[in-house]
Amino acid sequence: MSARDGDPQEPQDPQEPHQPEETPDAPEDREGGAEATGKGSPRRRRRARITLAVASILVLTMVAVLAVPATRNGLVDLWCDVTGGVCPGEPLPPITEDEEEDWRVRMEPEEAALWGNYVALGDSYSSGDGAGEYEEGTAEPGECWRSEHAYPKVVEREFSFEGDLGFYACSSHKGSDMLSQIGTPESQIERVTEHTSLVTVGIGGNDLGFIPVLRTCIVRMPLLERTGCTDQEDEITEKMESFDETLTEVLTEIRDRAPDARVLVLGYPRLFPEEPPGMYYTLSVSDQLWLNSVAERFNDRIRDTVYQVDGDVYGSRQVGSAEFVNVFTALKGYEVSEDDSWLNGIVLGQVGEGLRVDRASFHPTAQGQRSIAERVRLQVEEGPERVLYTSRETLEGADSEVLSSELGGPLDPVNGEPEEDAEATEGAADADS
Repeated sequence: MSARDGDPQEPQDPQEPHQPEETPDAPEDREGGAEATGKGSPRRRRRARITLAVASILVLTMVAVLAVPATRNGLVDLWCDVTGGVCPGEPLPPITEDEEEDWRVRMEPEEAALWGNYVALGDSYSSGDGAGEYEEGTAEPGECWRSEHAYPKVVEREFSFEGDLGFYACSSHKGSDMLSQIGTPESQIERVTEHTSLVTVGIGGNDLGFIPVLRTCIVRMPLLERTGCTDQEDEITEKMESFDETLTEVLTEIRDRAPDARVLVLGYPRLFPEEPPGMYYTLSVSDQLWLNSVAERFNDRIRDTVYQVDGDVYGSRQVGSAEFVNVFTALKGYEVSEDDSWLNGIVLGQVGEGLRVDRASFHPTAQGQRSIAERVRLQVEEGPERVLYTSRETLEGADSEVLSSELGGPLDPVNGEPEEDAEATEGAADADS
């Protein structure tokens, strides 16, 4: 029988004279034999080579797990078996008896999202710019353009939250804005409070400058500037790398305010078909493919940052979660060049003005927002690939009065009172008395 049909056979080393197979009593196995002189038997040497090969394969596998995010899910079981550690999908073992009894409550995904208020943060893709039917006072230049069709509104209608929706996503906002505005009434992050059970956030497109990138690609003489899109590659890559840290800080700030919340971070949808049928205005097929690749790579970086944050949460035995919602293909078959597109295309200017890329260009329509909401709904229902915990103390304090009082956050200009104003009011009252 050949080695292929039976047990694999080690090929004979051409430099090594043939040796008979060892027996348990072979001299090499005895004390003071070949081992003592540093010369193992052929079988021992073969065993060492096999051990080395297996170890090498294991090391390469672990490198692949860390270096290639797409393989992470497929190899997670192998990683768990090898490390012998706590793995996603398994409950964390309690450190103490008190922790098991008093500290956390294990919850199903949906109930872990619905016990408190829902706060929606982000940029124009989350505010619903381009979807129509805007909240009063938001549909003006420089305002937030919050639509009744935006996915947070759809998600709110899909579920029965114990609290209410605080909808604060705002067109043109950046992750850097979310950080720089902390401590001010304009801050989105300050809207997140202790009894927030669900946060959705879609941010980063403006940090990347994606709309200006599109403008550079589109508003040009295509025959004279064929590399107008791809010439931006180095600048975009640098901005992506910088945003990794920004997003980590944003998520840290959110979790500091609502450690029990499920924080769902959305990526961005693909704008052009996977196989573009031809030119789209001044964008060639290669331009469209490049722009799709930019969105895909950016989504990958957002996903990896979220996974890293959630790994720290789970590994350090904390409550709540950070989860990535993949919406890259949410508009599949309905991209801008399709007849029935779920994206606003390029807005044309007046005669003589040429092409004009309006702020709502390449933003989801109402139908597009509903498709994105469906991805969020599934994530709420199915949860991450691990168990979820909420602190018992937080759950016990989440009554309707508390939830109502927290909505909007402590710096909300309507429901809250900034600390400085509160101190001034108290000072005036003391003076009057």
